[in-house]
Amino acid sequence: MQLARVTGTVVATVKTPGLTGIKLLLVQPLDRHLQPVGSQVVAADAVHMAGPGELVYIVAAREAAQAMPDTFVPVDHAILGIVDAVTELPGDARAADAAPGSDEP
Repeated sequence: MQLARVTGTVVATVKTPGLTGIKLLLVQPLDRHLQPVGSQVVAADAVHMAGPGELVYIVAAREAAQAMPDTFVPVDHAILGIVDAVTELPGDARAADAAPGSDEP
């Protein structure tokens, strides 16, 4: 999963049948500091509620298609949720969470 910001909408006059009724949104992937990383991508809105300006989390590849009602659709990215808040753990706590049972400080 990756954080992204919805930057716009995509209008398609013709869609494959499995995407009928699915909103397509333009999203900018973000790093953990909420700074843009890479190019914008088109994502199918699996939550049916995301809109421009919202912080969302996305998945790519086969996982994106699995999020759709019809799992055999040609999507590369899908929005799985709308993010309410992001809290980053302090450096030491983040390292401890990454390696449970580790004795390192």
